[in-house]
Amino acid sequence: MSHPALAELRALSFFDEIPSLSGELLDWLLLEDSMTKRFEQHCEKVSVIVVNEGFVGPDMARDALELLPAEPHYWLREILLCGDGEPWLAGRTLVPESTLSGPELALQQLGTTPLGRYLFTASTLTRDFIQVGQRDALWGRRSRLRLSGKPLLLTELFLTASPLYEGEN
Repeated sequence: MSHPALAELRALSFFDEIPSLSGELLDWLLLEDSMTKRFEQHCEKVSVIVVNEGFVGPDMARDALELLPAEPHYWLREILLCGDGEPWLAGRTLVPESTLSGPELALQQLGTTPLGRYLFTASTLTRDFIQVGQRDALWGRRSRLRLSGKPLLLTELFLTASPLYEGEN
C-alpha cells in the first residue's frame, strides 16, 4: 500500500543550511520536542494511519544510506499523522536492524501509536541534526535521532492541511 503524500516526502530536496524563513515556519521546522505534542495543541485528537511497515533492503533506503550505517536490513515505517482525522504530516522512519535491540525493539510494535509518544518518553533520546527540506510549496525536515546511541532517521513532510501553514496563508 502507498499514499501520494509519501511519494512527495521521498521527493523532498534538503537544504545544506537553514533557509531564511519566517519565524513561525522555523518554529515548526526546527522543533526539538515532539511534533505529536505540538499537533495536539491544534486539534482534539491526533491519530496515525500506518501506510507501510516492515523490513526493507538497502535499495529502499538509498536516499538515507549516507546518514545511517550500512546494513542488510532496515525497519521502515511510513505513516500519516492526522489531526481530527485530517492528514497533517507524512512520516517515514528508517531504523537500521542493529538499532532494534533491547528496549528499541518496541519501534517495531508501535502500531497506531505516534512515534513521538515513544521517542519523547525515552530518557536516552538525542538528536544529531534537523535538516530542512522542500517539495514545491510543501515543507519538510529530517532528523537523525539516537536511542541509547543507536541511530534512526525520521523524515517528515507537512501536508497542506497542517497548522504549520496557518500563518503563511
